[in-house]
Amino acid sequence: MAFPIAQVRACFPSLALTYNHQPRIYVDNPAGTQVPNSVAHAVYDYMLTNASNAGGHFVTSRATDAVWQKAHEDAAIFLGARSFREIIIGQSMTSLAFHLSRSICHDFQPGDEIIISRMEHEGNVGAWLEVAKDKELIVRWVDFNHETWQVEPDDLAAQLSSRTKLVALNYASNMTGSINDIPALAKLAKDAGALVFVDAVQLAPHHLVDVYALGCDFLACSSYKFFGPHLGLIWGRGDLLSALYPYKGRCVSDDTPDRFECGTPQYELLAGLSATVRYFEDLGRKGSSSTDPRALIAAAYQMSRDYEEPLTNLLIEGLKQISGVKIYGITNPNRVTQRVPTVSIRHASTRPTDIAQALAKKGIFVWHGHNYAYEPARSLGLPIDEGVMRIGLSHYNTKKEVEAVVASIEHITRGKNLQG
Repeated sequence: MAFPIAQVRACFPSLALTYNHQPRIYVDNPAGTQVPNSVAHAVYDYMLTNASNAGGHFVTSRATDAVWQKAHEDAAIFLGARSFREIIIGQSMTSLAFHLSRSICHDFQPGDEIIISRMEHEGNVGAWLEVAKDKELIVRWVDFNHETWQVEPDDLAAQLSSRTKLVALNYASNMTGSINDIPALAKLAKDAGALVFVDAVQLAPHHLVDVYALGCDFLACSSYKFFGPHLGLIWGRGDLLSALYPYKGRCVSDDTPDRFECGTPQYELLAGLSATVRYFEDLGRKGSSSTDPRALIAAAYQMSRDYEEPLTNLLIEGLKQISGVKIYGITNPNRVTQRVPTVSIRHASTRPTDIAQALAKKGIFVWHGHNYAYEPARSLGLPIDEGVMRIGLSHYNTKKEVEAVVASIEHITRGKNLQG
C-alpha cells in the first residue's frame, strides 16, 4: 500500500504552520521531532483532570499510579523488553546515563577498562569519562571506519582485553546517520566478559528496537526524538538491574525501576509517552490487521522505512549534485538500509551557520555545529566551532519538501540570499 502521508501529516498540527508566509519545513528532526495531536492532548488531559502525586487513596492519585504503570508497560512493549521493571524513565538519556553509570561501574577497580566508540553522541561519552576519572579506570577508544562509516568488528576486537568491563556503542550516528551492526559488536564484547551499553536515540525514530535480539545489557533512547514528550528511557536486563548498587534516597523502594528513578516523575509526560506508543500502533493499523501491539509497532516502522528510505536517497542524490558540497556518511543508495535519514554536509566556501541561517529565513529548519557529536567531529578533523549543517528527515516529510531543501541549499551556496 502507499504510505498514508496525508493522514500522517494531519496528525501533526505544527506541519500546517507558516513562517514569513511560507510553509515550515521541519528537517531538524534528529534534535527532536514534532508531536502529534494525541500526545499533546494526553499531556493536557492529565494536567487538567488528574494532576496529583502518586501513592494516595484518592481518585487522582490512583489515576496517577495507573499512568506511571501504563507508561512503563508501554515502553517495554515498544522496546521489546520482558517486563516493565526493565524500563527506567527520567529527564533525558544523558541525565539517566550519568546517574546509572555510577551504579554500573560501582564495583569496577582501578585499571579496569571502558571502551567508547568515536561515533558516540556526548550523552554516551561524558558519563563514562567522569566515572572513569573518579574510579581510575582506563578509557580506550575505537574509531569508526571512514570508508564504511561504521564501527568495524575487527577494530573493536583489537581494543578488547581481559580488563574490559564495559563497551559503549552507538546504534545510529546523529552526525553521519550510519547504523552499526550492534548484534555483532555486542557479541564480541560479551564474549570478552564486558557489559554493553547502547545509545539508540537516533535509531528509535526510524527502526524497530528489539533489545533482546541485540544482545546488549543496556539501551537508551529519548521519546522526544520519536514524536513524544521530553523524556529519556533506559532499558536494562532485569537480572542486572536487580543486582546493581542503587544510588537512592533512604525512603525509596528497592524495587526496579523505582530504585533508579530519582525524585517525583513527570507524570504528565508519562501520559504523553503512552500516547506516543499508541500513535505507532495506530499508524501500524493502516498497514496491518494484527491486534498485537508489538506487531502493530513493527508494521508502523516498516511502513515508515519503506517511505523514508527513497526520500533519503533523493536528498543525498540532490546534495551530491551541488558543487562544493561534501556529505559525511553513507551515500551509496544500495546501502540506505544501513543509515537513518540524517545527512550532514559541509560546503567548500559557505559556512554551516550561514547555510542554516539562510535556510531559516526560508522557513526551512536545520541544525548546524557539532550537535554534541563531539567525537565524530574530532575523528573527521572538522572545525569544532563550525561542525556541519545537518538535515534530518522523518516519516512526515514529503518529496516536495526534500526538493525544496536541495534547491534552497544550491541557491544559497551560489552566493545568493546570504543577506536575506
